[in-house]
Formats: sequence, structure tokens, C-alpha cells
Amino acid sequence: MGERSEKRVGKFLHFWQEQFPRITRENSFLLLAVSGGADSTVLVDLVYHAGFSFSIVHMNFQLRGQESMRDETFVRSLGEKYACEVRVQRVDTEQYMQDHKVSVQEAARELRYNWFMELVREYQEKTGVKNIHLVTAHHADDTMETMLMHFFRGTGIQGLTGIPAVQEERRIIRPLLGFRKKELQEYAKEYGIGFVEDSSNAGNDYTRNFFRNTLLPQIKEVYPMVEQNLLHNIERFRDVAWVYKTAMEQQLKKLVVHKNGEWHIPVLKWKQCVCLAAVTWEIIRPYGFTSAQTSEVVRLLDAANGAYITSPSFRIIRNRNWMIIAPLATKEANHILIEENDNRVMYEQGTLAISYSKTPSHIPNHTQEALLDAGNITWPLLLRRWKQGDYFYPLGMQKKKKLSRFLIDLKLSKTEKENVWVVESNRRIIWVVGHRIDHRFRITDHTSGVLHIKTIQ
Repeated sequence: MGERSEKRVGKFLHFWQEQFPRITRENSFLLLAVSGGADSTVLVDLVYHAGFSFSIVHMNFQLRGQESMRDETFVRSLGEKYACEVRVQRVDTEQYMQDHKVSVQEAARELRYNWFMELVREYQEKTGVKNIHLVTAHHADDTMETMLMHFFRGTGIQGLTGIPAVQEERRIIRPLLGFRKKELQEYAKEYGIGFVEDSSNAGNDYTRNFFRNTLLPQIKEVYPMVEQNLLHNIERFRDVAWVYKTAMEQQLKKLVVHKNGEWHIPVLKWKQCVCLAAVTWEIIRPYGFTSAQTSEVVRLLDAANGAYITSPSFRIIRNRNWMIIAPLATKEANHILIEENDNRVMYEQGTLAISYSKTPSHIPNHTQEALLDAGNITWPLLLRRWKQGDYFYPLGMQKKKKLSRFLIDLKLSKTEKENVWVVESNRRIIWVVGHRIDHRFRITDHTSGVLHIKTIQ
């Protein structure tokens, strides 16, 4: 690498080595998510000059007519410039919005990341490299905007930490978070890097554009240092979020008692909690209650015996000296979504504790804990009762097996079979809870991220 190239990628490599020390040129293959804008084309140039092996991936959402096709054509041209493969996926975003009743932003996000996760698995098989990572071009300005949107939406402490540099469960890394938007634009200009402009960025039709084009510039007129202050606050909030999470986990462990498919909390202990509203929200959040119901639940602590409040799948009942959280007798109660940021999910049989690590901290000697290859996981997960027709690949077996046959071999009673639950990822069973993981999701020598799921009674 020449002197000029070292100057070009010095800051980029410094951030990379600080945030992703285990991802090297020798052990990894990168999938670069490229829209064609300045940020993502600069990302391609930096990764190229840093010496990584990569392919470019581009999703055409077909929302802007000829402009969408122009973007696709431009991204394809980068393959020739950088001598790399370009993968393009065209999708009918409007049809997806209608079918799933979601906004355009939600549809685009779901379509994009579902495809990206499929590509990660495909490239692992195709290249033989297990250390495949998706690389996005999010930068420091993006994380500021995200933090502000979360603040006004009311997502709590975790939402104020901005965009993480690493999402191990999705194999996503964001090496441009150490750069401001202006720096990337100056880089593109200095080295003659072409890009295309998305005309929708100029308007305020989307929430992010309003924050970027209107709100932040107006705040900057009053507080000229607002952007630097926001970035410093994000770092502080990340420390605060860790302290908050740790403290809440300890508090809830003392409060919540699992009994026969229900969760019992002593009314007096609940009422005496310091930061009552925050503790209440953390108690009710895993059961599908909204943050707006927090104050209702606090009032329920002083309500008459038998009073209750419901979520779509659970209800909280005041029963003398206890608050009881019990599932509703509905189909939804037996199908529980597990989001990627959940660390605790409660269901009829108990609680699942969820965490991540880069390597296995231990090998469990019991069936109440599952260690899974996070790189093969697609979110969200689905926790549900097993049903006839289910099959999986039991750990140690290369062939699939009907779950009904597997349970017979375990010599479970009828009632024990009825209480068996499974965790699914992208319609594939990854764990028969409390019994066996799927062989396809096991930890191997190539695993770079571990998903831990543990049952807590």
C-alpha cells in the first residue's frame, strides 16, 4: 500500500481495528450494502484500498421509477471499476407493504435485511469462509439522527445509544460510524469518486429527512455545537444503558417468581421499588404491553382485588397481595416473537434469558441451555408450541427427523409432550426448548458469534 493509499485509509483502518479486531483481511469476506449514494460508494473505495475481499450487494426497491433503475445501473458499474461481483435484487416494495400492512420504511428494512441474511448464508456455503459480514455505510450523522428520533419517539435509554458499530446476531458491521457525512463527501470529491443522488433525500416525506434537513439545522442556529454534543452524549448514554440493564436484571430477579405458567410479583415489594415507573415498564415490556400502559399498571397496584389490564397476549391481575401475569387463552399467547434486542422473554413454561458473546464461554452439560451460531440466525425468532409435521435436525444427526418421533424416543408422557415448545428462525427450528438444538445451528470452529438461550424456571 503506497503512501497516498495509507493516508486515504488510515482513519478507516484505525476505527476498524478498534471496533472489529477479529475481522481481518485473511479470515473474512465482506458483503458491502451499496445504494449508489456518496456514503456507500466511499465505503467501497475504502474497503478496496484496505485490501479486503468483498462483493457488492444492492436492492432495487422499484419505488422511484427510472431513478431506481439508474441507481442499479450505476452500482453494477462499480463491479467493473473495483473488479468484484455485484449482486442485485429487485423487489416489489409496494406489494409487500400491502401484503404485510407496513409503512414504506418498514417494508424496505424488512426486505433488505431478510435478503442480506440469506446472502450471508449463501456466501458461507459458496466461499467456505464462515466469517462473512455485511457492511453498511451508516456514519456519525446517521447515528445522531437515529438517537434524536428514538428520543422523541420515547424508546428509553437503549434508544439513546444510537446505531451500534456491530450487530453480531446479524453479522452486520458499520465501519463509517467514526466519520461525519461532510468527511465522506470531501473524500469523494478529493479522489473523484462518482455517486448518484437520491431525489427523495431533498424532501421531508420521511421522518429521518425532516430531522436531517429541518430540525437539526434549526437547532444548530441556537446551539452551534449541537452535533458534537450529541455524539459525546451517545457515548455517555452507552455507558448508562449498560448500568441500567445490569441494575434492572438484578431488580427483576428479586421480584418476579414463576409459578405454573404464570409470573407472580408481591404487590408491596413492587410498590416500594425505587424508580417505580422504570421498573414497571421493564416488568411488563416482555408481555406485549405498551409504554403508555405503564401508568395504568402502577395504578393497578392500588386497585381492588380482581382488577386487571390486558395486552394482546397477557393480562396482569391484582390478586390480594400479589400481581399475577398470565397468558390469555388465545392462539397468539402460544406464538411469541423474540426481537433481536430482547434479553428476557416470558412464556407459559417459564422465562428464556437471551444473550450474545463472541465465543462460547462454556459448553452446557444440560439441556436447559442452547448455544447457537449467531451468524446463521435470522430475526425475529418465533417461540411457539410444537405441532404435528414439525421436523428438525437433532444435534449430531445429518438427517432431519420428525419432532413427533423425537419426542416418542424421549419417552415423554402425553402432558409432557403438550408442554414442549420450539424456537424458530426463518421457519426453521433451531431449538426444541429444554431438549435438543438443531445440528445446522451448532457451534463450530468457524463460529464468530454465539447466541445463548437459557430457560429460567
